[in-house]
Amino acid sequence: MRSELVFGATIYVSNRFLLTRLASTAIRKFHKPNTRIEDTTNDVFVRFSRANPLAGASYVYDLRSVPYIVQAETQSLRAHLRQSVA
Repeated sequence: MRSELVFGATIYVSNRFLLTRLASTAIRKFHKPNTRIEDTTNDVFVRFSRANPLAGASYVYDLRSVPYIVQAETQSLRAHLRQSVA
């Protein structure tokens, strides 16, 4: 069953949101035309349960910088809205 495959994949990736993001990206890359997406999904989770999908990551997100990015985007949006109203 797929739930067993998902729990097997949580050995290497304990964050379920990160696991979902990695799995969806991998499924898009590994999917072959004229095959079932369910089979591709199962194959990805089998691969995740055998090897660490994060081992080959060439970049790491700095989550501390996210609020500053959102704040900067919000400020630029506000400035744009003020200009369009004035």
